[in-house]
Order: sequence, then structure tokens, then C-alpha cells
Amino acid sequence: MRDATEDSACRLPLRDESDVAAARRHARGLALEHGFPQSASEAMATAVSEIARNVLVHAGGGEIVMRVECEADRTGIVAIATDDGPGILSIDAAMADGHSTGAGLGLGLPSARRLVDEFQIQSLVGHGTTVTLKKWLTRVNPRS
Repeated sequence: MRDATEDSACRLPLRDESDVAAARRHARGLALEHGFPQSASEAMATAVSEIARNVLVHAGGGEIVMRVECEADRTGIVAIATDDGPGILSIDAAMADGHSTGAGLGLGLPSARRLVDEFQIQSLVGHGTTVTLKKWLTRVNPRS
């Protein structure tokens, strides 16, 4: 059951490489600010960077929204990237290591999935893509 969701969400445009870097910095800072260890903060920052870069390369731009979710025993950093690009013809193929429709190595989506605790992708050919990333930190109950 959810205790509360932090109201403040940050919406960042993804228009060029500097926006990818800004999204990465924001993800890292948000995680560190909410008590995530350095390794988890870097994992979230890297996943956000991979997804943001995919938005630029494959859709020409979009946006990413980041927020914090608080539940009874855990805190989550959530990043939702959206675009109005051509969509993904085959999500299964796109999630396979080495599959690329561009000049990349085809590791962005699968790597991002491995770096976070929850990964969701929705795409409709001709209507864009939405990728949701969540990284969780379980709070320790000192009375346990």
C-alpha cells in the first residue's frame, strides 16, 4: 500500500546531447538526495542516460519526467521517457542484446532494463514510445 507519492516531478526536454547529460545528472542527484547508495544512484543515472539517448537517436526528441515514489517500506526513483517518434516495430527484438536499427551496439534498452528494478516499455508504430524505469531502496525498520 502506498504511503504517499512525492508531488514534485521534474519534466526535462530531450532535444540534444546536453539534455541527456542533464537528465543523467538529475537522476543521480535525486537518488543520492533520497538516500540511495552511490552504486544504485549510478545505475539509475546510466539507465536514464541510455533511454534519453534512445529518444534522441530514434525519435528525434521527447521528454523525460522524474519523480520520487514513497511506499510504506521503500522509496523509488521513477523516470518516464516519452516521444512521438516512429515507435518500435518489435519490442521483443529491441530488447535483445545486439539488436539495433541504428548505428549503435544495440545494448541501450537491454542494459537499462538490467540496471533498474522495474522496466516497462510501450510503443505503437507511428505513434511513439514510453519507457518507465523504477529503482527502489528498501527502508530498514529499526524495530524489526
